[in-house]
Amino acid sequence: MPHSNTKQLIAAVSIGLAVLTGCSKSPPPTTEVDCMARAMYFESNRSSRDGMIAVGSIVMNRVQSDAFPDTVCGVVSQKNQFAPGVMTREMEGRSALLAKVTALSVLEGERHPSTANAHFFHAASYQAFYDNMHYVLTTGGNAFYEKRRPEHVTTPAPPPPTEGVTGE
Repeated sequence: MPHSNTKQLIAAVSIGLAVLTGCSKSPPPTTEVDCMARAMYFESNRSSRDGMIAVGSIVMNRVQSDAFPDTVCGVVSQKNQFAPGVMTREMEGRSALLAKVTALSVLEGERHPSTANAHFFHAASYQAFYDNMHYVLTTGGNAFYEKRRPEHVTTPAPPPPTEGVTGE
């Protein structure tokens, strides 16, 4: 039976060869940073830092809510809540790096100041006709909202898009 260092070396070489030959898929995300970056990358349409921070703020609002899973990966991997393939598709280019850096900022406490208590968002181009959607922000190609009793909705339509609130 091979020594544990030998096993590790064999595993590392096998993974390296698989990657070089294109026979390997990326491993599933396992850290909160990976999961947050994926939500930001795929949901903000790789658009803006504000859009990514807002998506991250929604994820964190959900983590803190009893109505959703209590981890970032649990929230992001919830069925039918985020973009199809959010946990499996490849992230590429400068937007992937921006998503990882921005994910770290959100996990360290940064929030978009306009998301407030919102737990939901949809593409800004989508027109929803529900009477319980109180919109708080439009940025990064998405409209962010809180669900409220209809009599407490004061902003029933998405506000005009804003960018540049969170910097960069």
